Amino acid sequence: MSGKYSDFVIDSKDVEQYHTKELQKMNEVLDSLDDFMQNLQTHRYLEELWKLFAIGNGVIQEYEPWVKMKNDQKDEALATVAVVANILAKAAVMLHPVMPETTKIIADALSFEINHESYKELILEKKLLKLFNIKKVPPLFPRVEEPLMQEAPKAEPTPPKAEKKEQKTEKSEDNLIEIGQFFETSLKVGTVVEAQEVPKSKKLLKLQVDLGEESPRQVVAGIKEFYSPEALKGTQVCVVANLKPAKLMGMISEGMLLAAKDEDGLCLIRPEKPKKAGTPIG
Repeated sequence: MSGKYSDFVIDSKDVEQYHTKELQKMNEVLDSLDDFMQNLQTHRYLEELWKLFAIGNGVIQEYEPWVKMKNDQKDEALATVAVVANILAKAAVMLHPVMPETTKIIADALSFEINHESYKELILEKKLLKLFNIKKVPPLFPRVEEPLMQEAPKAEPTPPKAEKKEQKTEKSEDNLIEIGQFFETSLKVGTVVEAQEVPKSKKLLKLQVDLGEESPRQVVAGIKEFYSPEALKGTQVCVVANLKPAKLMGMISEGMLLAAKDEDGLCLIRPEKPKKAGTPIG
């Protein structure tokens, strides 16, 4: 669309004039993401983040920039294209810890890099992309040719009670995994050598955790409401050690602490007796 209307040049200068409502919705979603990540609610984080793509689709459907181009409303049409590009850019920044390769392609197409500086400008300071050339990219997600769900089978006579019982047993095993899948996760005992609060965050603590490696790992965890830095220093924790590094409030986190949480609060999972840092759990 940008190639057809503006020779692949995107300019955000008129976005705030024509799309205040959409910018407000976008910023509300972005502001809500921090709480989900700090509470380790990854599924809710992704559900909320996906609303950005829905906003972008809604903009195209509502404002129909191709119609505005035909009606000589070029400024409005290009502002619509620009706001969609900005929504995509901000979504890519926040999706980067989960889909680094795909979001890198998106960022390259929009002529920027996903790093601390772009996180600060696009997310924290809520700035828009400056004038840039957009690049063509192949489809990031291949079209699904086969139906995602098979057609419902034709109704059959009610099976005997014994068969019903067997079906329930099979259904209860749907979420079971093979033991090999479990062992793909690397769980280790770690010793907290340093802990400190994260400025401007109500829930995050930044820990340095010894996992028996050459140097401690930095782990950012949403446990500030339940543990003080002083109480954690020198204690042991259980760590998921083979997760891809993720960025939280501009800081790299190289693992995840195991914890249990219910209506009474959160508590960290710890070894019953002190163990050597880096001891495998399994």
